[in-house]
Amino acid sequence: MVIVFGGAFNPPTIAHKEIYFHIRKSIPFKHFIYLPVSNLYTKSSLIANHHRVNMLELMIEDLDNASVSDLEINDSDFLGTYHSLLRIQEQFEDEVAFVIGADNLKNIHNWKNATSLLSEFKFIVLNRNRMNIIDFIAKDRHLSKYKDNFIILPDFNMNISSTVFRETFDPSYVPEKVFEYIMLHGLY
Repeated sequence: MVIVFGGAFNPPTIAHKEIYFHIRKSIPFKHFIYLPVSNLYTKSSLIANHHRVNMLELMIEDLDNASVSDLEINDSDFLGTYHSLLRIQEQFEDEVAFVIGADNLKNIHNWKNATSLLSEFKFIVLNRNRMNIIDFIAKDRHLSKYKDNFIILPDFNMNISSTVFRETFDPSYVPEKVFEYIMLHGLY
C-alpha cells in the first residue's frame, strides 16, 4: 500500500511528521508520500511552492520510504485529489490510501470527483476531536455507501498546526531543520 498525505504544509510541523509514525504503527505500507497543494489552491497565506517542498524534504530526511511529491505543484490547473491519486496509483502500481482528518469527512462530498474518489480509494481517517467516526460515516448518506473504504485509526493527540506555528512562531512546533530554513529565508 502507498499512503498519500496531502495538505498545505505551510509550514510542515512536528504533527505532520508524527502522523507518519502514527500510521506506521497500524498499517504496513511500502511508501509514504507527502503531497503539498500548489499555490493555485485557495489559501491566502500560502507561501511559495518551492519553500514548502524544501521544508518537507528537510522534514523527511530520516523517514524510511517517504518522499515529497511535486505532482500538484507542477500542475497548471488543480485537477483535484482524485486525479492526483490516480496518477500516484499508476506510478506505483499499488493500492493507494489517502490520509484525512475526521473533520474533513463533513465536506468530502463537495470535493472534485467525490463519488469516484470515495469509491475507488481507501481513506485513513485520523481523529483528533474524539468524534465517533463510525457513527458519523454510518449516518451520512454520502459516506455510508463507501464505509468499507475507511480505515479509522486510534485518536491522534497532537494539537499542533501550521496556523498555530504562524501565530506563535514557537520553534517547538516544527522540526529543527524546518525552523532553521524558515529563519534563513525570513518566512512567515
